[in-house]
Amino acid sequence: MLNFLPGPVLFILSLSLLIINTALWGTLVCLGGVVKMLMPVPSARNAVTALMNRFMWAWASCNGGILYLIAKIEWDVQGLEGLDKNGWYLLISNHLSGFDIAAQTYLLRNHIPMLKFFLKKELIYVPIMGLGCWALDMPFMDRTSPAKLKKNPKLKGKDLATTRRACEKFKNMPTSIINYVEGSRFTEDKRQRQDSPYRHLLRPKAGGIAFTLSAMGEQFTNLLDVTLVYPDAPDDVLFGVMNGKVHKIVVRVRALPVPQVDATRYFAESEYRVEFQRWLNQIWVEKDEQIDALLLQHRQLTDSATSTHTQLH
Repeated sequence: MLNFLPGPVLFILSLSLLIINTALWGTLVCLGGVVKMLMPVPSARNAVTALMNRFMWAWASCNGGILYLIAKIEWDVQGLEGLDKNGWYLLISNHLSGFDIAAQTYLLRNHIPMLKFFLKKELIYVPIMGLGCWALDMPFMDRTSPAKLKKNPKLKGKDLATTRRACEKFKNMPTSIINYVEGSRFTEDKRQRQDSPYRHLLRPKAGGIAFTLSAMGEQFTNLLDVTLVYPDAPDDVLFGVMNGKVHKIVVRVRALPVPQVDATRYFAESEYRVEFQRWLNQIWVEKDEQIDALLLQHRQLTDSATSTHTQLH
């Protein structure tokens, strides 16, 4: 535990360790990607992918070790019971910081398959990163722009068919895919600009999750609604963590039935899309109330501890 060190020293130390950790496991994943490209047998490629996922698990575990080293953090977690590393899950979550991914992969690494993200197809051509993501079997999406669809209506449905083909590999491989449905990290300024009806959240966007469910909804065991709160963090959560200024992380996980999405109706009928958006909005209403209650509880506990400390002195 090095949280007694000054903030600037902790920041330099944590940044150095995070770079080393990411470089080490990222290099191994990329090397695995090269080996995987040379494997002609599908079963051998699957074995390499499984090893790459173990490397990602090791990256997440080392991130947890770095966190333990630089900060004294209390994890308040509920809802992990009953999750299965051999299951298929679609996660939706609020999004507060660049630290969210590290926190969630570390927390969930022993409970569900390693998290994957839908990525734009163009990212596969980015040096190193593209190869690493491909080695981890991240699904790449080929999204047709609205302008192209307008010029050539025959392309309608092509994106979904392409994504379904990309997800075929997951039928026999337990998978967790995460979607930050707000589309951006939460800030109070963004909330006000959106005129968001929520106190602690941005407006959720249904398109991405509907597309995912249309492509592979029948494969998922559950939809996992994940709520993430940093009750004592500064506005810049990642910077606060690296300076040892974050002392508590609250996570609530709720398993929900997987909604069925009729792709034909969703992309053709506005009323069907509105109904699906209402379903997602209701989840966000409940999440907003939950976050508010968690923050209130934290303030009450902090005020009580401060009052007790004052009385003792």
